[in-house]
This record gives sequence, C-alpha cells and structure tokens, in this order.
Amino acid sequence: MFKGLLITQKDKQQSAQVVDINEDQLPEGDVLVDVHYSTLNYKDGLAITGKAPVVRSFPMVPGIDLVGQVNHCDSTAFEQGDWVLLNGFGVGEAHWGGLAEKAKLKSDWLIPLPKGIDPKQAMTIGTAGYTAMLSVLALEKQGVTPDSGEILVTGANGGVGSFAIRLLHRLGYRVVASTGRMEQTDYLTSLGASEIIDRATLSEPGKPLQKERWAGVIDCVGSHTLANACASTKYGGVVTSCGLAQGMDFPASVAPFILRGVRLIGIDSVMRPKADRIEAWQRLSELLTAQDYDAISTEIELDDVVETAYKLLDGKVRGRVLVKVKNQ
Repeated sequence: MFKGLLITQKDKQQSAQVVDINEDQLPEGDVLVDVHYSTLNYKDGLAITGKAPVVRSFPMVPGIDLVGQVNHCDSTAFEQGDWVLLNGFGVGEAHWGGLAEKAKLKSDWLIPLPKGIDPKQAMTIGTAGYTAMLSVLALEKQGVTPDSGEILVTGANGGVGSFAIRLLHRLGYRVVASTGRMEQTDYLTSLGASEIIDRATLSEPGKPLQKERWAGVIDCVGSHTLANACASTKYGGVVTSCGLAQGMDFPASVAPFILRGVRLIGIDSVMRPKADRIEAWQRLSELLTAQDYDAISTEIELDDVVETAYKLLDGKVRGRVLVKVKNQ
C-alpha cells in the first residue's frame, strides 16, 4: 500500500482526498516509478477541484509532472535506480499521475533526469518551466534576439510566466510583465522584468491593429489578452501561445498576420517529441541557478494539495508549487 491523492466521482459529484492505494490498482505500464516529487499546475487545480472536465476517467490520480526512481522496468529503456522525469502525455488526465508515491508508466513517456538538475529542482521547474523554455526556444528559432526589442510576458505571476521572465532576462532580453496583481511588482522585478503593466491594459476588447511595441510575446492567458498582444506586435514579430487563463477564445482579426507578418506559434508541452523535451531540459540545466528555484517555488506536502488547488484557481498562489510526495 502507498499514499496517493485520488479523485473519485459519484452521482456526477467529484471529490479528491489522500488515501491508501494498492499497487494492483495502478494502470498498465512497463515502468514502475517510486515518485519523490510532483507539482501542482493550473491543469491539476482544474482536475482536483472539478472546475473543468480535465479528468477523462475515474478514479484518477492527478499530477501531470513527476520525478522519481525506477523501481522496475520491463523494457531495456531504464534500469532500477535510474532517476527519470515526466511531463504530460495525458498523465493525471487519462492515466494515473504523479500525486502518489508510486506510478506505473510507459517508458516512452520518460526522459532521464538531466545532469545539473536534482530531483527537487526538476519539479520546481515542472511543466511550467519546461513550457516556458519551449516558448523561449520558439522565439529564438524564429529569429527574435535581445536586439529585436521588448518581449511581453502575460500571466506573469504564474509558473510559466515566472520562469519565462527569468529565462528571458538571463538571455539578455528586455522583459515587460503583464499581471493582475500589481502588488507583486517587486517579485516580478526580482525575476528580471524591466517594466510591469496592469493586465487591464490588455484584457478588454481592442482595435485589430494597435501601436507596434513587442518584438515577441509569451502569452499564458489567451482571449482578448492574446488578441491585443498580436495587435501590438511589431512587424515580423513572434507571439507564442501556451495558456488560457482568461479563456479559450481568440477574438482577433487577421490584420496583424497579413499586414505586419506577425507569426503566432502554438506551444504544446503535452505530446512534445522526446528530442524537443531533452533539448528544453538541457537548456534549463544550463540557464538556471540554485537561487532561481527558491525564488520561484513554494513546497507543500501531499496532504496540502487539495486546499492549495483551490487557492491556485483563485489567483492566490505565486509562482510554482512543488509537492513533496515521498517522505525521505
């Protein structure tokens, strides 16, 4: 038996609590992992609270991220004791995830823990930091350099936004952070933001074309914010989209794309090919320092996850939430 957070549903009413789970209950997979750390992402919060239909089957162990040691592997991919990490692949939605002391997974979903990053740091990064790195890589590969101009990061206080600011700053970009929590200005400045703007300047309906300002955008919000970001991106600029905190809609026109050559790049972290994952994690290991992890994360225990999930969705959590799953 081992501890895990289990989401159940009865009469269309959902509940989540930490319970004892038998190893025989685990879904199919060729690798059994002893989970040491997981995370609490926005998607996890939606799954745990039931505020969006994230969970596709019940019961479900949430947790789209995990890091741990291989207990047993039926293939030659890994050996017992290897440190591995996972982000996405429907884990925590359609396949039991990381918020339990054990997980049975497919070896194709796992990558080795990169050198230079310890297990705790890996989950401090988690899907949020990994998605931020994918977004930064997209800007780089589309030719956006620090000399190109300002980069806008929306949803700046969240996990993706926080890491995006830090990574961009470390690479020499000038970052403008958009947030609905202006009281967090000192935090965002400490991450490397040169200017903080209120999200209200972007979150309302705007003109199809606006004054050119951004060389690049990392948008975590969607809806009117994404539309306004595109409308104010400079000629030939690049906008990456990775989130929907404001909404899934995109109330925009084609004007920025056909009159200014703006490029809109979608960032998917769930089904990303292994080569892209390894590239992103390698860059993270090179760019982040020990001080970055403490600045961006808060650590909680498995028993604290449900309460923290509600706080996360209420906008009361800053940065990343690291979940210590296995008591050492």
